[in-house]
Amino acid sequence: MSFYHYWQQLDWEQLGQRIHAATPADVERALSRPRRTLEDFAALISPAAEAYLSPMAAEAERLTRQRFGHVVGFYLPLYLTNLCANDCSYCGFSMSNRIKRKVLDDAEVIAECEAIRALGFESLLLVTGEHETKAGMEYFRRMLPLVKPYAAYLSMEVQPLATESYQELVTLGLDAVMVYQETYHAASYARHHLRGRKQDMRWRMETPDRLGAAGVDKIGLGVLLGLEDWRCDSLMLAHHLSYLRQRWWQSRYSISFPRLRPCTGGNIVKHPMSDRQLIQLISAWRLLDPEVELSLSTRESEAFRDGAIRCGITQASAGSSTQPGGYANRQPELEQFAIHDARSAAEVASRWQAQGIDVVWHDASSRPSSLSCR
Repeated sequence: MSFYHYWQQLDWEQLGQRIHAATPADVERALSRPRRTLEDFAALISPAAEAYLSPMAAEAERLTRQRFGHVVGFYLPLYLTNLCANDCSYCGFSMSNRIKRKVLDDAEVIAECEAIRALGFESLLLVTGEHETKAGMEYFRRMLPLVKPYAAYLSMEVQPLATESYQELVTLGLDAVMVYQETYHAASYARHHLRGRKQDMRWRMETPDRLGAAGVDKIGLGVLLGLEDWRCDSLMLAHHLSYLRQRWWQSRYSISFPRLRPCTGGNIVKHPMSDRQLIQLISAWRLLDPEVELSLSTRESEAFRDGAIRCGITQASAGSSTQPGGYANRQPELEQFAIHDARSAAEVASRWQAQGIDVVWHDASSRPSSLSCR
């Protein structure tokens, strides 16, 4: 059994009806509870909850300070290659896009790490396109020992791997893996994944189970906001996290909020999501799970990030590049998508510190709140 079997029992249409049937009374009931259920989460992400954004955000901030203190951890994505063997309608790395392709060699990876060290980051996220031949386990066996001396905490966002491969990578210094389902809507998943192994929805959906079995410290989850109905996808994701917490309780978990951004090949946004709705979703996640990490990337604007940082976010990227070689030698034509918050990490840190947020340059989510609460 895996989450895939659990997911097969969920009905997308029924979940959507449940969300849209929520009333103001349901939202108020959810807000009054000391611990929220999945039913409460459905109410908190419903249209009815949009009128309760202020109390939701205030409670989200209170719960975040109680558990995590005034701390936000910085991380930086390090893109190793933009090669990809998948054809996905929403991604700049898609194999059908006519862009320059690059795989960093050992010397280039070290140059990137040196540039990143100079910026002060100690938490790195290795990112690749999904290409098993030129960016598979043989490549990872070379790269992790090179990068690990530069990273106090090392994460990866690459193609789904087998349990045994994750176990091997843990011995090489891997701490966390981010794997986003993109959407839990089967027909939409098939429509947006045209070629390549990513067409196998089950293989991708069972990846967090394999990560749990491999003993990976932290498992990152998310959906691509805008690809489908964000409310239904988010409730599906909440079911996924609930399942994982019960079965693989030894691992920690994080939730990310990637909204679709412009990229080579176009930008398909089937279900646009407003800034207010994203604040609603972030707040609802914190109310549902006071322990989970909530992560926000430079996909969002500086104005949005400066406001959202107080509503539950515990991890954020800053000064990011979405291209291989982007820190030592920027080449915009190689990027996966256009970032929105283009400030330097130092500028972001200064702005947030002025708001009373303590920025740390490594993974800080497991620190006891007593060390950082004011």
